[in-house]
Amino acid sequence: MAIFGIMASSINLIAQAAEGGALNWLVQKYEAGGAFMHPILAVFILGLALCIERAWTLSRARINTKQFITKVKEALDNGGVEAAKEVCINTRGPVASVFYAGLLRADEGLDSVEKAVMAYGGIEMGFLEKGLIYISLFISMAPMLGFTGTVQGMIEAFDAIAAANQISPAIVADGIAVALLTTLFGLVVAMILQTFYNYFVAKIDRIVADMEESSIELIDALYEIKQKKS
Repeated sequence: MAIFGIMASSINLIAQAAEGGALNWLVQKYEAGGAFMHPILAVFILGLALCIERAWTLSRARINTKQFITKVKEALDNGGVEAAKEVCINTRGPVASVFYAGLLRADEGLDSVEKAVMAYGGIEMGFLEKGLIYISLFISMAPMLGFTGTVQGMIEAFDAIAAANQISPAIVADGIAVALLTTLFGLVVAMILQTFYNYFVAKIDRIVADMEESSIELIDALYEIKQKKS
């Protein structure tokens, strides 16, 4: 047991040292990257903040749809439309909101229910996709800023050559470093944000599919109740 404890302590120390070394390396490269590293960092921070907000929102939007539909059907059978509305009010997420919008039009006929569900489904989809356009914008901006920094670095390298009137690796090293670092950081930021973006799109697609499937079941349930009454 003592050996395992020593091994665990050693691993923690190595991890801390590696983290410290990585952080120092990032700081050094960031400073060496020049002025265009600042807007790239700003784009990354803003994009990451939006990703965190979308992750939290979408995690709350997903519910157990099958269980919710079962509760709504039981409420319709036992207490009617008003009882089903209560179930929707006490359930979070876009599926419950769409159900509630449809149940509000239950007295006007199934056509009105279907139109209300479709209209409110579009509104809920807009809420789910809120902020994604800005994440997409930052995905495009990060490499563009990096490439702009690359151009700046190459200009600095050629200016150094012109000033020294000779070509030497030492003379152009700083300008080339700026060119490569800004491109690297811009691409890394874009890849990180793109991963989040694709994850959110896939999650929204699943939620929308749940809304569409469950809406059909709601209309079928209301149709069965109408048939029983007639």
